[in-house]
Amino acid sequence: MPPCYKHCPAYQPFNVYWAEQQAILNTEFRDGNVPAGYQQLRVLKESLTFLPPQGKRARTRSDTAGYPLDLMRYYAPGEDPRFGKIEFAFSCDVTPSFKMAVSEVKGAPEYRYLATRELLAEQELPGLAPQQQEMPFPTMDFEGNRYKIFGIVTNMDWEGEKLSHWQHERCGKSEEAHAVLKNDLAGGRLPSQLFGANAAWWWLAVLAFNLNSIMKRRVLGRGFAEKRLKAIRFLLINLPGRVLERARRLIVRLVESPMATLLLEVRCRILGLVRVSAG
Repeated sequence: MPPCYKHCPAYQPFNVYWAEQQAILNTEFRDGNVPAGYQQLRVLKESLTFLPPQGKRARTRSDTAGYPLDLMRYYAPGEDPRFGKIEFAFSCDVTPSFKMAVSEVKGAPEYRYLATRELLAEQELPGLAPQQQEMPFPTMDFEGNRYKIFGIVTNMDWEGEKLSHWQHERCGKSEEAHAVLKNDLAGGRLPSQLFGANAAWWWLAVLAFNLNSIMKRRVLGRGFAEKRLKAIRFLLINLPGRVLERARRLIVRLVESPMATLLLEVRCRILGLVRVSAG
């Protein structure tokens, strides 16, 4: 198993998350030494083919892993045969030459850069000068204050604050999806040292994730849409009951409770789902 960026043996799958449906649209199981930006254009082109035919527009947002120039050059001019111009908002590396590089762009580029400056509210650590305090994000000193700096590259014409908030919305849900895959569904507890076996294990975790997401939103109702699998297990799955076999029939007797009533409603909703062909 090759080492990852943290210098320990690991794998680093690449996921494409469908925000509207709260599902994993595509995934690629990779070795730990494969960077997140490797062949993103190929993976995202493949992911677009998985969207339903009624979709007419696509937008994508990502952290700095989505910053490869070939990806932006494909999205911006409208070269995709189905969606044309694909709107994007990616985080960009804030380097010392960030402002200089943006100021030197001539003409009207097909995408623009935005920079936000946020005053730090954290208290300084005792005994350390501000220059000695390492932050997990880019900072700069300006007019006697220290600011957090964040950069976005985009081809969208939204107002800056609206665009910034929309781009930041990916953080909570994508990280939550990773946590569910790795912890709730045991995607992070791989069963083997064989790459193929672990890839199959990961795909099973992704399949379970999507089925769980669909069932919560389409069958269980709004009250369960944001609940993690642990809460669903205690509320709905771990119901006490007694299994009986009588007259060639299998009977399950449940304790009378609101959850037992909900379970019967859920079974009716499942039966009411429209069946579609697997092809």
